[in-house]
Amino acid sequence: MTGNEAELPLSGVTVVSLEQAIAAPLASRHLADWGARVIKIERPGTGDFCRDYDHVMNGLSSQFVWTNRSKESLAIDIKSPESRKVLDALLPRADVFIQNLAPGAAERLGLDAASLLRKHPRLIACDVSGYGSGGPYSDKKAYDLLVQCEAGVLAINGTEAEPAKVGLSVVDIATGMYILNGVLMALYARERTGKGTAFQASLFDSITDWMSYPAFYTESTGRPLPRTGARHATIAPYGPFRVGDGTTVFFGIQNDREWRSLCRIVLGDAGFADHPKFRTNPLRMRNRDELQAHIEQRFASMTSEEVLRLLDEAAIANAHLNSVEAFLQHEQLHARARVRSVGSPCGPVMSFLPALTIPGVTPRMDPVPDVGEHNEAILGELGLVKGT
Repeated sequence: MTGNEAELPLSGVTVVSLEQAIAAPLASRHLADWGARVIKIERPGTGDFCRDYDHVMNGLSSQFVWTNRSKESLAIDIKSPESRKVLDALLPRADVFIQNLAPGAAERLGLDAASLLRKHPRLIACDVSGYGSGGPYSDKKAYDLLVQCEAGVLAINGTEAEPAKVGLSVVDIATGMYILNGVLMALYARERTGKGTAFQASLFDSITDWMSYPAFYTESTGRPLPRTGARHATIAPYGPFRVGDGTTVFFGIQNDREWRSLCRIVLGDAGFADHPKFRTNPLRMRNRDELQAHIEQRFASMTSEEVLRLLDEAAIANAHLNSVEAFLQHEQLHARARVRSVGSPCGPVMSFLPALTIPGVTPRMDPVPDVGEHNEAILGELGLVKGT
């Protein structure tokens, strides 16, 4: 352990994660970022199937690189008696155990959170599943897009004509963050009580929380939240606006003060703020197309830089419509040195710093491991024979 790692908030915490895909690996990577030792258990040979989602990063999967830096890989067949000895030796040394095996598999192996907590009272153990325990879907396999479908996420994304999935693994990301939240709460509780915690996280429950606003809207109005493409579903003006130079800019109004500032400074017509069709947000939503046309008529003789300058002057939140290529060159990323490089079995690969900034603390940015790269070292620690 380096001097820096010894100073990280989770230094001394050991995590054993029987993980694959995105949700659980993302959670354990966040723990690793801040000093936890994360031992990732993988299948011998092929390892986590996420390794083969693509091969675009020097032969590595972009999603695997994202979710697995700073970990140690232990490749064992958890169904074999020899490998079970490894787990039985490893678990008493662990502070946290995370597993996202297929429905029912962990229980059959005695690796579910409740069973492990009975054996190891100080352990923090998390079961990750698609739909949670109990209910008709408890044994159903689940992947991000499919849970987006079940939870109505596609119903609120896309255009009026056609639904669309969220372009990110939004269900997996949500679940990973709730797993992280649960682990940190349990670590804090153990500091006070000395007792571990068994808890569950599921993809469906995680995205259910994220779906609260559209669900509450539908329950209260009796109608679905409309799909509005790139425009906000319930606030206007908020979304894309065409500019005279052929580009598109985005801006959003959140309150009456901002609306009046937009009219006075950007549109050059302070009195327009009290127009009977537009003076409140519900009125602006009702007459959104007419308002869009009025704003775009004002922008027709301007460039995007002129519009954005006026929006900034008016203290109106705004944005360029960037491509991913443009995002990679974003001045904010590079001015704050957010882009880094980490090692991997295939050489250096790109990475971003963790999202939290803690003054005086530098997060870990250690290599992405090869399958079973740390078997010899870990088995040696446990006093077990190499090749178990």
